[in-house]
Amino acid sequence: MREAYFHYANPEHLLVDKRGAAVSGFADACIQADRLVRTMIAAHNDEDWRGWELRVTDDLGEEIFVLPFASILGKLH
Repeated sequence: MREAYFHYANPEHLLVDKRGAAVSGFADACIQADRLVRTMIAAHNDEDWRGWELRVTDDLGEEIFVLPFASILGKLH
């Protein structure tokens, strides 16, 4: 098991995950990241999520990957 931290960011904000979550590997971290982004998008609020991204780091603070919310939202028509 490894620890992964899921930080929400846009150009003006960085919401730091201080708890982290146990992941079994890269694929599990990707699944959890996708689930977190979809949950935020589905929440009933007025936030424009297109500028946000989920930055996933390990327990040493090294970036594993970045998941832009726009990759799940798709392009505007």
